[in-house]
Amino acid sequence: MENLSEKVAVITGAAGGIARALAKDLTEKGIKAIAMVDYSDVVTEVAENCDEIAGRKVAYPFIGDTSNAEFREHVYASMTEEVGTPNICVPAAAITRDDLAVKINRETGDPMLYPVEKFRQVVEINMIAPIYWAMEMIGGIAKDRVVQGLKRWSPEEGIQGAVVFIGSIASVGNKGQISYSSTKAGLEGAASTLMAEAMFYGIRCSVIHPGFTDTPMVQALGDDYIQSKVLPQTQLKRLIKPEEIADAICFMITNSAVSGELWADAGWRPAS
Repeated sequence: MENLSEKVAVITGAAGGIARALAKDLTEKGIKAIAMVDYSDVVTEVAENCDEIAGRKVAYPFIGDTSNAEFREHVYASMTEEVGTPNICVPAAAITRDDLAVKINRETGDPMLYPVEKFRQVVEINMIAPIYWAMEMIGGIAKDRVVQGLKRWSPEEGIQGAVVFIGSIASVGNKGQISYSSTKAGLEGAASTLMAEAMFYGIRCSVIHPGFTDTPMVQALGDDYIQSKVLPQTQLKRLIKPEEIADAICFMITNSAVSGELWADAGWRPAS
């Protein structure tokens, strides 16, 4: 996967944050094409910027719900018809719905549980959707191999595809993030399982666990929280730049020896 000039990527959550930085990085590294997927129409502007950087048509924006199966299938079918079968997938779209798992109502003394509706929403977007975006790509490559009369992959063919899931340092558990932490930990199991299965077709699957990164999601925590709860536990004493995580993802895509999980946490450790 070292040469990106013939590779086609699918990136979700591409309107901002890490995914936006990754799209720019892949563009600068000469990738053939990128499907840039997001719920926000800002993704169109980001795609235009990538085209300007490349000096050619490289980015294809798609606006929609990443948890919708028909939308996902449409993206892959469109890219396959337009530029070829996608062989890089970074499903980065995610949400947070943070709150304590159990709280006590101060007036009644009754326990209040984290709303199951919120939990299901976070699971749907943060875990189920990314896994299926990955499987959609694997299915496309598998189909191509059948058409070519190929069966089990052999190393002489070279790596056929790469999936990088966006985990989080919260995957080890984080107060107030019962749903978010659960989904990020779940991606670890998905990546390990898909790696074991998808290598039949020559496809690698891995997870990167970013620390607190300067994205809209982290900025929404508020400056007071970042200054008092985040930076004191971060060895670099600053937020990670989205470009730093994007660079690490590109390394994971292009270096076939890198598998499993990569922690890009800036030395963050939870307060004891």
